[in-house]
Amino acid sequence: MEQRTAATTAGLDPATLHDVLRVAATPDFDRWRDQVHRTGGCSDPVHLTGWSLTKDRASGEAVRRYSTQTEPGGRLRVACGNRRASRCPSCAHTYAGDTYHLIRAGLAGDESKAIPATVRDHPRVFATLTAPSFGPVHNRPDRGTCRCGARHSENDPALGTALAPDSYDYAGAVLFNNHAGQLWQRFTNRLRRELAAHAGLTQRKLKDVLRVSYGKVAEFQKRGAIHFHAVIRLDGQDGPGTTPPPWATAALLDDAVRATAVHPYTTITVPAAGDQPGRRFQWGHQLDIRPIKAFGDGSDITEQAVAAYVAKYATKAAENTGSLDRRVGNREVLDLLDVPDHPRRLIEACLDLAPLYPDRKLTAWAHMLGFRGHVSSKSRRYSTTLGALRQIRADYRAAQEGDKAPDTVLVLASWQYAGHGHSPGEAALAAGIARDIQLNRQTAREVLRAELEASAEEGW
Repeated sequence: MEQRTAATTAGLDPATLHDVLRVAATPDFDRWRDQVHRTGGCSDPVHLTGWSLTKDRASGEAVRRYSTQTEPGGRLRVACGNRRASRCPSCAHTYAGDTYHLIRAGLAGDESKAIPATVRDHPRVFATLTAPSFGPVHNRPDRGTCRCGARHSENDPALGTALAPDSYDYAGAVLFNNHAGQLWQRFTNRLRRELAAHAGLTQRKLKDVLRVSYGKVAEFQKRGAIHFHAVIRLDGQDGPGTTPPPWATAALLDDAVRATAVHPYTTITVPAAGDQPGRRFQWGHQLDIRPIKAFGDGSDITEQAVAAYVAKYATKAAENTGSLDRRVGNREVLDLLDVPDHPRRLIEACLDLAPLYPDRKLTAWAHMLGFRGHVSSKSRRYSTTLGALRQIRADYRAAQEGDKAPDTVLVLASWQYAGHGHSPGEAALAAGIARDIQLNRQTAREVLRAELEASAEEGW
């Protein structure tokens, strides 16, 4: 206990340290710590006040009464649920875990989520669709040096920034980001047509024998342009529980994706406005498509690797380019927060273009460099949903508390929002709790891995 306290308070300024001691000395500190632990060490918990009453549906007898009046400060703290790792690492870890299970269930199957294991035998590829060029940027080519003549290190802040900022098409970059969601929609629509054409079928006939499912995530390249990583799978006519026809192979899917990416239909036209010329956007020339294997052979990517890759980027956004992780109120904030030149110019391009394209909401999405779509999404039949995964977690917690089945009780409740966040001392203590939880999870994984390896050795 003393070691954890020392680790928590190490390096704190006097004011924060004083607040840590104040919080730790309160009579209800143990209950406060229990609340924060239940949020996973959330860095910005939501505060609620109110009550709930649980009654047995059959007898009308009160099973449980709860009120926040007995809680520390008269408040209940619940996790913020923010997916961004830059805003709340704890909640982002939960979101990444849910995304991992969602993507992997669509690759390997999960009977508890109504996805049969036979889905593993369906054709599936991992495709990366990139943005076109808006001007040369500093990079790390596989051979030789950058155009600037330097060999950039992996963490060089110059990577992704424009070689010639005055001629770089910042307006085109943010307009592409802004329309990327629509471009993806056109891609999925055209992909079905390409599959039908490759199979020699009409679109109507294709629906009778084949379904396309996908799960995707958006990633910002260092240059601030969006691109999509997508798991694309072929199913039979009724989804993952049915087998696709024999002619539906991974090779055919690969060909259809490549044809779709360059098809004239898979474009977005942005009209001229003010001093801006009309533009026609299409996916970039860099297109990567790889088959997904259940087990890798050193060259193939595996189900686990794909799921982990998608989960990793589901908790990230434009802040990885040097942009902000929240909305921009005005231009002055760019100076106050010392935003680097390249993302700053992209943000300013959003603000400058907003009056010319009022329906695109570029001001609201300036911190996302114009991108206004979902960072992660999936087709309806790809696998389970994030909501279903959250419900499983909630049911598990209810079972731990000894609660009755939801269909046997009636819950009456009244809740009010009462603020959010921590005081400086609470934030330091919550960060320590989050680190403990992370360490426990890591230790549990290592123990499980060791047990699995030991079992495999015994099997041999």
